[in-house]
Amino acid sequence: MKMIFISLDTLRADRLGCYGYTSPTSPYIDKIASEGALFKNAFASDIPTEVAHTSIFTGKVGLTTGVVSHGAASTYLSKDQQWLPATLLQSGFTTAAVDNLYNLKEWFARGYRYYINSKQPTRWIDGKNINALAKPWIKEHKHEDFFLFLHYWDPHTPYLPPKSYIPSFYDQRKDPYDPANNSMEPAFNHAAYPFFKYHHYDLLDGITDTNYMNALYDAEIRYLDDLLKELDLFLEEEGLKEDTLLILFGDHGESLTEHDIYWDHCGLYDQTVHIPMIMRWPNKIPSNNRVQSLVQHADIMPTILEWLQLDMPNDLDGRSLVPLIEGLKEKQHKEIYLSECAWQAARGIRTERFKYIETYDAGPFTRPPAELYDLLIDPNETTNLVESLPEQAHIFQTRLHNWLKGKIGEKEDPMKYILRTEGLPFKRRIQKVLEEYGLTWDEWKRNPSRMRIDGIVKK
Repeated sequence: MKMIFISLDTLRADRLGCYGYTSPTSPYIDKIASEGALFKNAFASDIPTEVAHTSIFTGKVGLTTGVVSHGAASTYLSKDQQWLPATLLQSGFTTAAVDNLYNLKEWFARGYRYYINSKQPTRWIDGKNINALAKPWIKEHKHEDFFLFLHYWDPHTPYLPPKSYIPSFYDQRKDPYDPANNSMEPAFNHAAYPFFKYHHYDLLDGITDTNYMNALYDAEIRYLDDLLKELDLFLEEEGLKEDTLLILFGDHGESLTEHDIYWDHCGLYDQTVHIPMIMRWPNKIPSNNRVQSLVQHADIMPTILEWLQLDMPNDLDGRSLVPLIEGLKEKQHKEIYLSECAWQAARGIRTERFKYIETYDAGPFTRPPAELYDLLIDPNETTNLVESLPEQAHIFQTRLHNWLKGKIGEKEDPMKYILRTEGLPFKRRIQKVLEEYGLTWDEWKRNPSRMRIDGIVKK
């Protein structure tokens, strides 16, 4: 048996055809979904990248492992935590990764017999490099039982797709650099601008149209789709497709201007926490299988353990998806508990109908302390119902606090510890840029303006 895990970094579910999107971003991903199981309501309990992947490979949410923040210096995953690649290695699988998460934290290389670091000299990783590294390894080990983790970053900023992919998603009669178009100004004058100016906007040569930015995101997805097609056709050529369990998942999504978030993945709104999850295993998973239940990243590991008939630890937060896939039950979770600590620090609850969020530190954003949304009538989460539905908000507040207390007891909340000792990790990134301009964080947030950063007041 072969297993290939594919992380589609920063891919939000609703930009794929199989999740209802009408633009042609994902014809091949849609084909894979038609050949197996698609989880319509899959969510990232912990965002962004570091915590999401930790949850995937431990079967536990951040409060169980203690890994609740992306980029915090003090974060460490104890070596006594069960780690899926290590479990599979001990069970006789040849384990490998084409990935660069080791550059974030050392535990992402645990359990791999082969760890191929995909980091490139340029600022970002092109998925064609992932395929170029993965295919020779697959060919060499095709006669072994193997587990291979592939991490594609193409939908992540900066959006730099091959130019041939852009016309399918942007009207070529328009000028994305038209100086009369000021739709980018809210992004340019946002408190997070100093970071994104250098890492993203400067690479795009003065774009003025937000629709063009969104088109670049869609073009990146289509480029990724072609790369996955190339990989899958290679599996077929090598005679491996029928014996391979293929799992595709987003680690988190992306906000494309919604909620005052400009091409980034923070906020516990569905644009960021609703992720694609697709599983294909010929002759094992029925085709055109559409699972409606709420599921989460942590459910992937126990699913693998059940399929392989390996011991199931009793401290996992995830539950096997096998009964859902086989139609033996319809519901998995009543709610998914959500968490983030990078640009913002917040927790929340996502049910089939409601979303409740508490923000501890809004970072460069302006957020109320609590938010409540009725997703049936307000799927874009635009009308906060905390004041109009106070009893419902109180119920969710109590549930969230009881869940937190049940997880940590009397110990200090690890998120509060990070805020107390280090502060928000990504806030420090902005502060580092501001120092070059002789500005403090408080000065900048009171009056963020691109003009202050683009050379006007630089000392």
